[in-house]
Amino acid sequence: MKPVNAVLGFIAGLSIGALFGVLYAPQKGSTTRKRIARKGAEYGDELKDKFSESVEGIKDTYTSTKKDATEWVDKAKDKTESYIKDATKGKK
Repeated sequence: MKPVNAVLGFIAGLSIGALFGVLYAPQKGSTTRKRIARKGAEYGDELKDKFSESVEGIKDTYTSTKKDATEWVDKAKDKTESYIKDATKGKK
């Protein structure tokens, strides 16, 4: 199982458990609805934060990979140019 799926499953289970806990608590309906709304907002904020962290991680990985690839291409280009110069020197 992928770690992302495991985390999503855990979050879903946690959410469902919290929802049932709130729904079956011995409180007035208005109090229960307020608690559900508050918890929903908290979970929504946490989800936004996790998503933002994931996006930042992907951006960092992309930037790093792009930099590494550019350096690799530049090195290969320099080496190729060096081989071409060496090859043409021998022909003259």
